[in-house]
Amino acid sequence: MNYTFEFGWLLEYYPAIVKGVLITLQLIAIGGVLGIALGIFCAWVRALGPTWLRPPIAVYVEMIRNTPFLIQLFFIFFGLPSLGVQLNELTAANIAMVVNLGAYSCEIIRAGIQATPKGQFEAGSSLAMTKFETFRHVVLVPALQRIWPALSSQVVIVMLGSSVVSQIAAEDLTFAANFIQSRTFRAFEAYMVSTVIYLALAILLRQLLVVVGGFIFPRRSAR
Repeated sequence: MNYTFEFGWLLEYYPAIVKGVLITLQLIAIGGVLGIALGIFCAWVRALGPTWLRPPIAVYVEMIRNTPFLIQLFFIFFGLPSLGVQLNELTAANIAMVVNLGAYSCEIIRAGIQATPKGQFEAGSSLAMTKFETFRHVVLVPALQRIWPALSSQVVIVMLGSSVVSQIAAEDLTFAANFIQSRTFRAFEAYMVSTVIYLALAILLRQLLVVVGGFIFPRRSAR
């Protein structure tokens, strides 16, 4: 049986593809910003924060890092309604991505904090700064600068992992590819296009994070 590869017909479904790309971008924008913010907070607690708050944060981090993202997504979307918490598809997907990235970024950022020379903490104490003020003004930026490449890679991984949100009918790029395939039965073309788009998004996101890192952490000119 001869199979003829054709891609022109996909133009009929460009609204679904564009919508899927936009929702994927929305997911990574919200998940990336809030997830890193959550990760910074958790890293501060685990490294320098109140002792009483460390155990629950440690439990959260270990639970998320040792369970599949899909199960976390199902728990939020299908499990929470049993407790009376009703969430639509996009809200559940956003929460799942924030929670997931928050746990992974916590450990990455904590590694940067632990690599901070003790002299910087002592300098903050000598200026009568609290632990939080020392963390915010003295430790955080250098720590983020050390781990930015690893953190950027984790954000890209989470963006690619967002493809599973189609399992709860969130209309992302993978949902669009599945929809097109179910209507046309041309799986090769549908998934080839989605693969190329994901590849382009991953490359663009990585480059964007490099630019953001260069803006936040300008390199000092060599003496």
